[in-house]
Amino acid sequence: MTDTPITGTCHCGAVRITLPRRPDYVNDCNCTLCSKVGGLWCYFPVADVRIEAAPGALAAYVRADLDETWLSTHHCTTCGCTTHWTPLPGRTLDRMGVNLRMFGEDALVGVEVREVDGRGL
Repeated sequence: MTDTPITGTCHCGAVRITLPRRPDYVNDCNCTLCSKVGGLWCYFPVADVRIEAAPGALAAYVRADLDETWLSTHHCTTCGCTTHWTPLPGRTLDRMGVNLRMFGEDALVGVEVREVDGRGL
């Protein structure tokens, strides 16, 4: 992969995400959350991802169905597209997840798609 930044947006364009490069792989998870939100996740350090959104354009969701949560999932308040997830405060994760579906089909060319059995964990 090259080190050329790539930029994607939610459906309405209110949220813009820039990654430092195309990812080497994405995870296509079948857990109950990922399968509903259509996540195709790539991972980068939080400092390497630029998220641009007008005030109020992003909302966060923390799963209430788990005994222990580690992240909040973010979506556009206008079009509803799930754009990314971030670690919750106090949780030590070395990355955030970005939904590569916000980047269009060209971003997936040559990127390995890994099927993850999130329901079987």
